[in-house]
Amino acid sequence: METCYFCRKGILEDKKVTVDFRWGDKLIVIEEVPAKVCNECGEKYYSAEVSKQMEKIAIEGKKEEIIEVTLVRLSEVSSTVEANK
Repeated sequence: METCYFCRKGILEDKKVTVDFRWGDKLIVIEEVPAKVCNECGEKYYSAEVSKQMEKIAIEGKKEEIIEVTLVRLSEVSSTVEANK
């Protein structure tokens, strides 16, 4: 059993996760990524090989599907909330 380096309490479990991978100004969502995930804090760990594969996908601009992503700036939301009080 491997314990989590981050929280030092949890046990790492093998799972497939979805990763929001940022490369420069690009956001790429990669699904079914093998990772070790802490069952306490949720911290994710990727092998060197998996990290290289994700980087290669980002560099090559490989696409299976384009999805819509909403961008919200907290500063704009905060000022709107304050104005409505």
